[in-house]
Amino acid sequence: MKVAELSNPVKSDWFADQGLRLDASPYVAGSMKTKKLLEQLPRTEPLASLTAGHNGGIFNGPMFRRVYLTDPEHSVPFLGTKDMMAADLTGLPRLRKSDAKSPTLSYLQLKPGMTLISCSGFNAGRRAYVRPDMGDCWSSQDTLKVEPNPEKIKSGYLYAFLLSKFGESLVRGSVYGSAVKHIEPHHIAGLPVPRLGAELEGRIHDLVEECARLRAEFQSSSVTATEDFFKSVGQSELVNVHWHQGERDLGFGVEGVGASSLRASNYGRRARSIMDAFREKPHRKLGEICESGQLKRGLRAVRVETEPGNGVQFLGQRHAFWARPEERWIKYPGDPGIFAQDETIMVTAQGLISESGLFGKSIFVTGGWLKYAYTEHFLRVTSGQEDVSGAYLFAFFRSEVAFRLMRSMLAGTGPQSIHPHFLKDLPVPLAPPVDRKRIAATVRHAYKCRDEADVLEDQALALLTTAIEEAVG
Repeated sequence: MKVAELSNPVKSDWFADQGLRLDASPYVAGSMKTKKLLEQLPRTEPLASLTAGHNGGIFNGPMFRRVYLTDPEHSVPFLGTKDMMAADLTGLPRLRKSDAKSPTLSYLQLKPGMTLISCSGFNAGRRAYVRPDMGDCWSSQDTLKVEPNPEKIKSGYLYAFLLSKFGESLVRGSVYGSAVKHIEPHHIAGLPVPRLGAELEGRIHDLVEECARLRAEFQSSSVTATEDFFKSVGQSELVNVHWHQGERDLGFGVEGVGASSLRASNYGRRARSIMDAFREKPHRKLGEICESGQLKRGLRAVRVETEPGNGVQFLGQRHAFWARPEERWIKYPGDPGIFAQDETIMVTAQGLISESGLFGKSIFVTGGWLKYAYTEHFLRVTSGQEDVSGAYLFAFFRSEVAFRLMRSMLAGTGPQSIHPHFLKDLPVPLAPPVDRKRIAATVRHAYKCRDEADVLEDQALALLTTAIEEAVG
């Protein structure tokens, strides 16, 4: 439970500043303290005076019936409040194009440079920056869009402020509601934005913009690696798999069923036809590739929450897919098994199944992400063979095909898991050695871009924070 600080007590005049709100959130969460701190700066401007566009540049959207399609020709990528945090935007749900392009919803199309703020739900207040490759996406009504006026403020600087600890405090302090949290445009319209001079604001903006460019490069390189994988193994038709447009797995017979499983979904025709095609070309079973590596769930350890910096930062199945995970720290349990080896593939391998769920999706652990501890619910896939690198394997595992194959191996009744028998028998197509090296290099380049982007974002936040703290003494 949070309480007011004795060194910074809640004062009666704060109630008028907060519209006579009597809930504790804006007073003990640091929002009012931050506002009083920023008042000491030589110059601040209200957020609404720095934006332009629909509804003055701060808007969400109407509630509407969402019709999802799978055909790219008739749909557009659609970002929800969780999708906006994702590092890899492959596989986004797709909204019917005729609805998206209608006058009612057309203004929900994102523009590079916007700041997105989740405005509904238990985690209202999360922020994200619209990258150059997100301009063809639409966003949900549960996301506030903040469109900066380029004649008054640079987009990267405004985002850096909203992402900083000062912006965090102000945005979270604007949240209303108890059961379901909400933020409306007028709640943040008056947030004070510090003005630090054109030169410094420009430097911060350039860092954020380069960060966004690198994250877009991460995305495009990851997609290129997967496309290169399937073309190199002679399966170019699998680059774009329209799974739900294929024949449904109904009324089929299977021969040679053993004691491993009697579950019909483990023998689905669509998955079997793909694996049969893999077996007709050069391949190795996943169990063989990982025999001297890893092919198992992670270490199960007691999670004791602790203060940031006093243990290890811990990632669950959802946060691991974000561009920057939220901080959650646990005490180090004393076993290095909670960490991952370099170039380990983590597959979400326990939970409930839904079409938009994470089960069966993969992340790649390398570089700056080796410092994190990972939940035991991830399946860890580490190659034990030098000629089949983890980077090459990941180009396959991040694909729609691998995602569907993982889901064809379900075991369990409540929370599902992946059947080890079918997993070990999974055929992994092998491209010629020179192609394998090229594909692996593309994946490694993508993750190098991602690490560089994180460093630049941290530099932008450090510049802004230092400037504000020095200005207020």
